[in-house]
Amino acid sequence: MHIDSLNWNILKCLQENSRMSNAEIGRRVGVSSPAVAERIKKMEDAEVIQSYNTVISTFATGYQLKAIITLRAFMGMLKPFLEKVKTYNEVINCYRITGNDNFVMEVVLKDQMHLEEFIDKLIVYGETRTQIVLSHVVKHNALKPLR
Repeated sequence: MHIDSLNWNILKCLQENSRMSNAEIGRRVGVSSPAVAERIKKMEDAEVIQSYNTVISTFATGYQLKAIITLRAFMGMLKPFLEKVKTYNEVINCYRITGNDNFVMEVVLKDQMHLEEFIDKLIVYGETRTQIVLSHVVKHNALKPLR
């Protein structure tokens, strides 16, 4: 599907607030509400728009610690880890990556003790490295057209 500048502007509005009404999006991008609805439907059908999500404050829900953990899987542990990582509630994002490590995970934890317990679960599958997140520098940066 071709994503023209109007579609990019609609996507920008949805990334800003996925609950924004079609009428409000239309006012912002300069087209009618039905035109916005039609374009959104086409982008959903083409899987350009894959889902609408609610962003939850992990801090407000009691998860005071965020960390980035990389894992280099032991021989024979790659596939078992691929299945197991999906069951960990602490993992909010996990990527299989190139380079010396096999995975990078973004995790949220209640405290330092919780971090230690979680790392103990991971070391069965491979060697880990952990970095504690101090703050967000870029939050939910919207996808923009490549130039």
